[in-house]
Order: sequence, then structure tokens, then C-alpha cells
Amino acid sequence: MSTRLFVLKTYKIYINGQFPRTESGRTYEIKNPKGEVAANVCLSSRKDFRDAEVAARTAFGGWSTRAAFNRGQILYRIAEMLEGRKQQFIEELMLQGSKKLQAENEVELAIDRLIYYSGWCDKYQQIFSSVNPVASSHFNFSALEPMGVVSIIAPQQNALIGLVSLMAPVIAGGNTCIILASETKPLSAVTFAEVLNSSDLPGGVVNILTGKVSELLPHFSNHMDVNAVCYAEDNASDIKLIQENAALNVKRTAFYKNKNWMSEEAQSPYFINDFQEVKTTWHPIENIGGSKSGY
Repeated sequence: MSTRLFVLKTYKIYINGQFPRTESGRTYEIKNPKGEVAANVCLSSRKDFRDAEVAARTAFGGWSTRAAFNRGQILYRIAEMLEGRKQQFIEELMLQGSKKLQAENEVELAIDRLIYYSGWCDKYQQIFSSVNPVASSHFNFSALEPMGVVSIIAPQQNALIGLVSLMAPVIAGGNTCIILASETKPLSAVTFAEVLNSSDLPGGVVNILTGKVSELLPHFSNHMDVNAVCYAEDNASDIKLIQENAALNVKRTAFYKNKNWMSEEAQSPYFINDFQEVKTTWHPIENIGGSKSGY
């Protein structure tokens, strides 16, 4: 009897709640620590990014207007689904070079971080919004609103916890996003997309692409219907390119250089605030029967 050939999994991209193959038809190989081919991964193209952006923009209206506690419920559900597949993620991280204990810590921290941000969904407004003192007979309120579509270039190392640490505050604040997964360690990112797909997250809120940073970064940063760019590496030429392209339509930029995503400092409600706009509203105080009453 002949030896059975092992069937390698082809990790697809995740757009609009579906798992299409890349439009270009290209793939690249991921090897395990022994130098053996472990998987085939899609090499995404500009067309894939444009499809993901359309999906994110379409999903933004519904996601941004959901009740904050409902967004929190969905983030908690994602954590539940990740907990149920914890062992698979540990094995994939080990396949990409992590030690067993390191992989276990990373997966457990990713679960905890999702729960952390699920709790902030209905609280960050109270922290960062305000009633402002004014000299005229008005009430003046400042409240936060989500920016829109955020493109995220995930960290190359700590591929799972880095992705979760950037994605969670973005969607907790009502934004939608397109994520470029780690180029060298993309497996856990695509499997995490399977977790998203089996949770209650609407299609298009999170879209995950795999491929080369050098090829896709210009598209992530210069698309005119992207509202913000998040970058988590320390490459000076990449940062300069993002800053120049962001100026084309005044995108917001967030750079998280040399961040230890395994540390407690890598989670904070300020990460939610980084992707919010401040809306200020003036409301007159009307005179009723000679007295001032606020409405």
C-alpha cells in the first residue's frame, strides 16, 4: 500500500463574511521550523483590497449604529468561540515557530483581550465625552463618533495577539476594518477569520487579507474611501509612505512602534479613542415663564 500524501490546507482570505480565493490566483508557501511546507496562503492583490473596502464601507452604517452593549456582546461571543478552538490556535502558532508555552500564553491573552474590549464598548463614551462650559445660554456637548473604515497593517511577530489587539478597539468603537495579516505568520489570522465567521459579527465589519506588505501597503494607505490607517511596525520608509498617502484625503494615522503586544500596556480605552472623531453639539437654553430650562 502506497504512503498517503498529506493534503496541505490553502488558507483563503476573508471578505464580507466569505472566504474567496484571491482574485490574482496567486499563493505563497509557509514553512514550519523544520523547513517543510506547512500551508499555502493567498497572495492578495489590489482588487482584493478594493473588494474588502467596499464590504467594510457597506457594513459601516449598520455596525456603527448598533447599540454599544450589543457590540460588546458580539466581542464577547468572539472570545467564546476562540476559547472553544484554543488548541487549534496553539498548534498553528507552534507550526509557525512559537514554543508551546509561548503559544498557550498568546492564545489565552487574545481571549482575555477580546473580553477586555467587550466590557469597554458601552463605557468609553462616558470617559471621553463631556459637557463643556460656555459663556452663552447654551448646553455644549462633545461626544465620540467612529471614523469609518480603518485599514490595519498587523504586526509581523505575535501574529494572533497583535491582530486582536488592533482589531478589537477599532470595532469596539463602531468602525469597520481591513486587516493585512502578518506576511510571515499568517495562519492564525486566517483561522481567526473562521472564528469571526462563526460568531455573531456581521459580514464586512472585519476583512482579513494575506500577502506582501510591500505590495499592499500603498493600497491600504492611499485609497480615498479609507478614513484611517493603523500601522504596527517600525519601518521608517513604510511610515513615510503612509504619512504621504494619508495626506491625500486627510486620513487619520496611528503608529504603534515597538509595542509589546503581550504586555498589559497594549490594552487601553485610549486605543478605542484613537479611532474616534469628536462631534460637538450646541443646544440653546430657552426661556419659559421667565426662567431658564434646559432641553
